[in-house]
Amino acid sequence: MAVGLWVFYSPADSRWFPPCPFRALTGVYCPGCGSTRALRHLLHGRFVAAFGYNMMMVASVPFLLVNLVSRLFFGPTRILFDEKKLSPVAIFGIWFLILIYGVLRNIPTYPFGFLAPHG
Repeated sequence: MAVGLWVFYSPADSRWFPPCPFRALTGVYCPGCGSTRALRHLLHGRFVAAFGYNMMMVASVPFLLVNLVSRLFFGPTRILFDEKKLSPVAIFGIWFLILIYGVLRNIPTYPFGFLAPHG
């Protein structure tokens, strides 16, 4: 059902998709802002447009797909990827990258303006 909404309705023009609550409360972009529109463009094969809305989400898709495939085909052993085996340093690094991405995409000057969601 949710994939059908992304295929037939644009998140930017439809009331089916709620706005980002963080942006509505604070007026700044969160690290996830633009992900819904980016996912819709990915489903339609428009990779450059998807990258323009949320490049961190687009860059994380291969990792999410590897995790999904490993769970589906390898079951509980998760031979390809096991997030429980990540070191605390790796987890801190991932959270740090997400935080820095969220801060940089709200700086309205060149080149950081490219990180903000745009079509």
